[in-house]
Amino acid sequence: MPDNQTTIADLRARVEAFVAERDWARFHSPKNLSMAIAIEAAELMEHFQWLTIEESRELVEEEKARGQVVDELADVLIYCFSLANALHIDLSEAIGRKLAHNARKYPADQYRGRFFRSPTHPAPSGKAPEP
Repeated sequence: MPDNQTTIADLRARVEAFVAERDWARFHSPKNLSMAIAIEAAELMEHFQWLTIEESRELVEEEKARGQVVDELADVLIYCFSLANALHIDLSEAIGRKLAHNARKYPADQYRGRFFRSPTHPAPSGKAPEP
């Protein structure tokens, strides 16, 4: 199902059913799931390790590499949904709250085109790397 026809609740239910069919919920502690997220994220990063920004963009234009990246991203998201399910976290509320927090912390008029954390801790050049 494409994104524009699938809700977060749909995805969470599909992940929950997959886990239940295999009786894996008993292994889905916050520790195990957070570690699984980190491991899968590392596997995703592996595809781009040592590449330049341009090379990383070119890599995902190759069908085989793109498929592998998509699979690793899906693994990360599946474990994220599993953790949200295990902890009964409302993802829409959590994301909305975090975006509102970040909007206050990083006002667009002050941070547009910048990647440093704050005016007192700028990156060496003070500018974002070229896209």
